Amino acid sequence: MTSDNLQPEVISTNWLKSLEVASSTGDTALFVNHFLSDGWFRDMLCFSWDFRILSGQEKIHGFLSEAVDDQSRLGYSNLHDFKLDDHSVNAPSPFKLPGLQGVEGIQGAFTFSITKPAAYGRGFFRLIQDVDGNWKALTLFTNMQDLVGHEESSADRYGPHESQKMTWDDYVDAKFRDIEADPTVLIVGGGQTGLMCAARLGKLGIRVLVIEKDARVGDSWRQRYPNLTLHTPKYLSSIPIRRCLLQFKGIAYLSNSRTNFPEYIPKGQLANFLESYAINQELCIWLSSSIVSNPVYDSSSARWTVEVEHGNRKVILNPKHLVAATGGGSPYIPAWNGMDDFQGTLYHSDFHKDAEQFRGKRVVVVGACNAGGDICRDFVVHGAAEVTMVQRSATCLVSTATAEKCQFNLPFSDKTPVEELDFRHNSMPPAFFLQLMKSGGSQHMKMLDKELHEDLLKAGFNLTWELSPGDGEVGINGFLLERAASGTMLDVGCGKLIIEGKVKVKQGQAISHFDKDGITFKDNSKLSADVIVLATGNEPVMKTIRALLGDTITEQLPPEVWGLDAEGELNQTYRPSGHPGLWIAVGPFPIARFFSKHLVS
Repeated sequence: MTSDNLQPEVISTNWLKSLEVASSTGDTALFVNHFLSDGWFRDMLCFSWDFRILSGQEKIHGFLSEAVDDQSRLGYSNLHDFKLDDHSVNAPSPFKLPGLQGVEGIQGAFTFSITKPAAYGRGFFRLIQDVDGNWKALTLFTNMQDLVGHEESSADRYGPHESQKMTWDDYVDAKFRDIEADPTVLIVGGGQTGLMCAARLGKLGIRVLVIEKDARVGDSWRQRYPNLTLHTPKYLSSIPIRRCLLQFKGIAYLSNSRTNFPEYIPKGQLANFLESYAINQELCIWLSSSIVSNPVYDSSSARWTVEVEHGNRKVILNPKHLVAATGGGSPYIPAWNGMDDFQGTLYHSDFHKDAEQFRGKRVVVVGACNAGGDICRDFVVHGAAEVTMVQRSATCLVSTATAEKCQFNLPFSDKTPVEELDFRHNSMPPAFFLQLMKSGGSQHMKMLDKELHEDLLKAGFNLTWELSPGDGEVGINGFLLERAASGTMLDVGCGKLIIEGKVKVKQGQAISHFDKDGITFKDNSKLSADVIVLATGNEPVMKTIRALLGDTITEQLPPEVWGLDAEGELNQTYRPSGHPGLWIAVGPFPIARFFSKHLVS
């Protein structure tokens, strides 16, 4: 059946009615029969207090049949009152998946209620026909939206004028004193992730305190290298909000119009926006503050003991929950012999501030990913005599133009709420999405960059689309999900400089040692330099967690933060960490925007 002959609403309505009968009667076999034999099911908090991805009817049946209070999961949760979401931009519509030739079907959103716990949910399905012509789910996503009685409120807690008993300043001061005296949640880190979590918790009336080591909100961006801009469009940098002058249907933007800011936001504008967001959201934040010693958890009281250095004093706090929103890890600086002998300037890319001071100098940048590319451009613009990029392993490179066509283009109108985009995007199980990339999605993106890639290869720049040789071309999406984008470059101009010879490439040779003049490689070749910048990435998040919490607690946690677990879900991120009262929140804007709501549920 071609897309011209499809009847999306009729097909969706019939399938959804049948699914509700199976769900409301607790008939697991019938429910699972609504999937293709190799269909995918992604559940967030509807059937368990965790995120689960099941592939294939057998695994889906096994999960939904597990006993909970002498009932199956399906019967216990009792999803019911299914309603097709036919008034939103995610109403039933035809779809065609990338990488699967000829596979098309019907997709759409629906709402439902959950009995245990009492909650509201929303789902998303993708239906295709099986060999017998029956419509079955290729993917089904069920997502808890709000607990009944604990809905994320859009109301302003500071009442109308006639009922005000105090000024707004007095109201905020009193609220902050209450939070500081007994915070229920302590968030470590005041970057975008910590702020989003704090804002959502605040809308639920929960006392939340944020501690931030820097002197200003936004300094984690403000202090980075001068020519940094976001590598993703501004709409992807929206932030959840319910009370701010800069808002659109519950989402805060970097402007009250999406067209007023540059498409790719400079770091300074972003930093200033985050600072204004914290003020507008009335977030209680202790700046220039840090945890003094490893927090201790008391299982009998279900509270933490946390000693914080705040101002000129040390304060003991006893929150119920601790959220580690500490960002992507400290700078990773490899240890090569002779580094102390180098007589030029040597620093990590996180500390790159002023390329102008090195005008006329010979520069070597070790690293061929986003930071390395940006910093090479900065040195070229500021007149370095020679810029050489050391590429120790192949890079997954995608041009901005191709990313805009394949990744960043809005599937809806420019006025579509970003939360609708987030919902559709996250309805796709990550592991299944990577299968799509392997089966042709990455090949399509490579074709769009064919000329660029050929010219880069001629210039000695090595390329890859595989995480490991022979594992399939997952492309830049796989590197993002498995390695937090390590090993990738979203090319915003460095590629052209490499092709033109303005940035030279030293590729494929391991570094042997440093000496007073520069770097010597294993093949005995040498690069002389006045300046060496180590664009070598950051330490794993788990190393930061260990420094924060100590060995005893860290050893109780799974070994990794980020990357995909055995089911294809993100490890430890916004979900139970393995230790009571401990949560880990990391990731770029779109991840934090969507998953921060799950963390506070």
